[in-house]
Amino acid sequence: MSRIKFEGVGKHYPNGYVALDNLNLDIADKEFLVLLGPSGCG
Repeated sequence: MSRIKFEGVGKHYPNGYVALDNLNLDIADKEFLVLLGPSGCG
């Protein structure tokens, strides 16, 4: 069973850049998830 669930998540910028398109993610109980990007991106 999922503790956190994302379905169909997207991020589109006004200039047409697509950062996410239809993201589906299930994070189960006791799982550890890390999302990393380039330095200075956050």
